[in-house]
Amino acid sequence: MLFNIMHPQRNFSVLVIAPHPDDEVLGCGGTIAKHTRAGYDVYLCIVTKGYTPDWSEEFLRKRPNEIEKVGKILGISKTYFLAFPTVKLDTIPQKELNDSFVQVVNEVKPEVVYIPHRGDVNKDHRLVFDAAIVATRPKPDSPIKTLLSYEILSETEWAAPFPQNTFIPNVYMDISETLEIKLKAMSEYKSELKEYPHPRSLESISALAKLRGSSIGVKAAEAFMLVREILV
Repeated sequence: MLFNIMHPQRNFSVLVIAPHPDDEVLGCGGTIAKHTRAGYDVYLCIVTKGYTPDWSEEFLRKRPNEIEKVGKILGISKTYFLAFPTVKLDTIPQKELNDSFVQVVNEVKPEVVYIPHRGDVNKDHRLVFDAAIVATRPKPDSPIKTLLSYEILSETEWAAPFPQNTFIPNVYMDISETLEIKLKAMSEYKSELKEYPHPRSLESISALAKLRGSSIGVKAAEAFMLVREILV
């Protein structure tokens, strides 16, 4: 990667775009913690929000507190809430979604951006990817140098097994020292956690991190697909 977070030369901003609360933890929670421990500013953009009657009043009341606790655990500097309806992003004009991402990108001015995988089974994720690609276009004045997509358990691996949906990691982040922080953060999303062997169990999350780690010779890792990197 362009930036070596183990030997930072200067501060820079990171933006994580998450379709739903908990995607940021599942996809790159260990990486977020590693960035913030290195002194970098990490900003989170949560795209959607639940609503009644699909979600209970109790769930919706507890959700902001869960997000706040997770942000503190990971060290997130600021969270942007776009509040589009969950699993209904296909009812929102694409331009409206694009413009909302552009506003966040223009304010944060990130040099590194993490987005969901384009092939995920959840359509919200696919639409977020498409809007993020628009918002992070490599224009002459763009500060963005690295664009990575992350995998999300129970979304990425459950997609139809066709080539266009395949997650093929080619960038790995060693999270051996921050895996426990990732698991602690995920534990705050109590409504999302399931019993093993469900992929959204702490055991499965840990197993994937260890599998990705073994691929590169470390104890735990998170894997990404490099969308774009601009070397300077």
